Amino acid sequence: MNLTLQGTRPAARRKRRTIAAATVALLGASVLTAGLAHAVTPHPEIPLDKNNLQTLTVQGVTPTADGATFDLGGYLGLVRLYSEDVLKISVQPKGKAEYFSPAIQKKDWGTPKFKHNRSKKNYTLKTDKITVEISMDRFGVRVLDPQGNVINADDMAYGSGYEAGKPYVFKKTEPGEDFYGFGEQTRGLNKRGDSIRMWNTDNYAYSPTEKYLYASIPFFMGLKPNGHAYGVFFDNTHRSYFEMASERDDYYYFYADGGDLNYYFFNGPDIPNVLESYTELTGRYQQPPNWSLGWQQSSWGYEPAQKIVDVAKGYRDRGIPLDTMNLDIDYMDEFRVFTWGEGFENPEALDAQLESMGISTVTINDPAVKVDDGYSVYDSGNDIGAWATNPDGSDYVGSVWPGPSKFPDFTRQDVRNWWADHHGTLLDRGVEGIWLDMNEPAVFDNEYHTIPNDTEFNHGTQQATEIHNLYGMLETHATTQGFEQFQPNQRPFILTRDMYAGSQRDAALWTGDNVSTWDHLAMSLPMQMNIGLSGVPHVGSDIGGFAGQATPELMARWLQAGAFYPHARVHYQGHGNEGYSQEPWSFGPEVEAIAKKYISLRYQLMPYLVTAFHEASVTGAPVQRPLVYEFQNDPKVRDLDHEFMWGDDLLVAPVVQQGATSREVYLPAGSKWTDWWTGKSFEGGQTITAAAPLDVLPIYVQSNSIVANRAVQQFHDEKPLTDLVLDAWVDTAAKSTVYEDDGATKDHQKGEFDETEFSATRSGQDITLEKRMAHDGYDSTVTTVTWRLHDVPAPKGATAATVSYDPNTKIATVTAPAAATAVKVHF
Repeated sequence: MNLTLQGTRPAARRKRRTIAAATVALLGASVLTAGLAHAVTPHPEIPLDKNNLQTLTVQGVTPTADGATFDLGGYLGLVRLYSEDVLKISVQPKGKAEYFSPAIQKKDWGTPKFKHNRSKKNYTLKTDKITVEISMDRFGVRVLDPQGNVINADDMAYGSGYEAGKPYVFKKTEPGEDFYGFGEQTRGLNKRGDSIRMWNTDNYAYSPTEKYLYASIPFFMGLKPNGHAYGVFFDNTHRSYFEMASERDDYYYFYADGGDLNYYFFNGPDIPNVLESYTELTGRYQQPPNWSLGWQQSSWGYEPAQKIVDVAKGYRDRGIPLDTMNLDIDYMDEFRVFTWGEGFENPEALDAQLESMGISTVTINDPAVKVDDGYSVYDSGNDIGAWATNPDGSDYVGSVWPGPSKFPDFTRQDVRNWWADHHGTLLDRGVEGIWLDMNEPAVFDNEYHTIPNDTEFNHGTQQATEIHNLYGMLETHATTQGFEQFQPNQRPFILTRDMYAGSQRDAALWTGDNVSTWDHLAMSLPMQMNIGLSGVPHVGSDIGGFAGQATPELMARWLQAGAFYPHARVHYQGHGNEGYSQEPWSFGPEVEAIAKKYISLRYQLMPYLVTAFHEASVTGAPVQRPLVYEFQNDPKVRDLDHEFMWGDDLLVAPVVQQGATSREVYLPAGSKWTDWWTGKSFEGGQTITAAAPLDVLPIYVQSNSIVANRAVQQFHDEKPLTDLVLDAWVDTAAKSTVYEDDGATKDHQKGEFDETEFSATRSGQDITLEKRMAHDGYDSTVTTVTWRLHDVPAPKGATAATVSYDPNTKIATVTAPAAATAVKVHF
């Protein structure tokens, strides 16, 4: 196929509709009004009838190699031990195969050591880490720790089962038990007392209390009053509901509109243990390309192609680092996917101009395919019957950006193959990342803003009730396949608006069409932290807000916070917002200077950030972490919405209130904390008032930390890393690992990477600096290591290194050859 022609149309038919006409016709003018009052409510909720719950009694039990199977009359109860502290609990009709959703990556866990025991009341499965008690009367499960303390237990007043086809589980709780995770949710960090819903919904300009957003990740963590953590993953892709002590303070429950009663339990006792087990089950985010960790700029309204180039030059001219320009739907031919339209006829030339500035390109892509005979994507889809269908077998047609459109049935491998085949139109023409939008999937021509529930998939064997929440995940699979086909050794970057559990294997997530308000800035922090606690480390919100208009003060504060989002992108609505721009320099010289300061700081900390993403790929750890992740035994951190750890060592406390020039910051107990800017130290376990004039974002580093950094660049690989800088705050002993690879290819999967362990240890009047190669597989360009030792007296000398000292900052700078394995600094 001639790729220069694929997906294009004859010139006479390339006339673009105006964005204004499309917007009014498809969305309605009210969507773009200044009030931004636009909420989408899915089909009516189906309440759980507590007067119609089942009583499933145990009629027999059969021991199995990994647990036990319980005869519940017309149902089977399966309790399977995946490991010493991970178990799966299912209740399913007899004769039905055990259910695994596409979220599950690891099914073969082996068989852990455990003991069976049966008494009159309970059947017990005991490992070295947990005891699982199954009631021999009404079926129910209780999990205890080795000391006999209850970690989690069914509420036997309600139990578990099916109510009119709806699977449900009731659990006991107690005051002081807190809940986190649940993927993408509004409101605060701690979800105790919340009513939570999961049905992926295109919700433009959503309110700060909206229940339905774009992603559904039915996984959460409980944190007991005694500090013991556990996790529950309700693996059900239907619309689901979670009442987290919202009705009474002694129970919580979850249920779904249909599907199987199927959930996994993860014992901690620490939150990182829970998340590591959950991501072992569902998969982990892979090391991303380094360019995707830099700063990104985007707008719905950057057209023609020259506008993209001009904005990129604006960054370069002002010395503000930038790695990526995103192309919204403006680049398409009348919103046809896999096409280039008027003003973007020469994508290779656009790519060449951006590449000359070191800038990568990300293009948006939607699932809807315009109904249009002669359009190659549509025609080839018709050839294989690629579409979701109506109950009568006809192709489902819904209106979205291109007008009447059909929707690929991504449940089918042949359709995913067909979709992947079209990515050459983008990936062979300079595009390096794909941004998936509208994949809830969204439509504009019904009140629920999505395909009808009776839409059919997989040759009519599954309905949208089951597939809706999976749709975007399946599209990401097809997109990943496209990268593997056209850029087989390049790391893919996929950004998606829609997710189900497990989607983190393929994609980063952004939080959709947020609003330029202080409420949305504040809400972005707990929202992103809970997404991170749900296994998705690469997450961000549109910096400055997508809808509406930011003030200079709001933009300044959002730029500061956004510099520490795992995914850092300014994106805004230009169409319908004429006369407004959201490039950092659009708000005047003060905001421009703030942008340069904090974006540059992100680039300075790039070795630290790359290493944090490596940790995420190995353990599932978030990059942006709520303090409760690191300090769960400190009761004062459980409800902190507006400060977070960035990686292991840095505490970031954004200002999220209009007019504020200071803010309270809680510093967790058990560590000393040092102000990044002033060098002043504070004991942990206290709340301080941090000065925060407009150009200051409060940042603190905990004692016994080593923070890797480098000289600031204008883009991620502008210059080779030759001098690795290690800022160290050493009270007793500090350790840190630095990860390094080529930042672009999959060669690290073949072992071509370095993991270097650095340590700094006080002993008497000396500090010993050591380096050890934990893995040596990459030809590093680092020739020197520069240690910056904070809050130390003037050194008297050092072995195998040069030393300088600044008495004003009390920082000793020690520079050694990269090959040096030990340096002793004398004080």
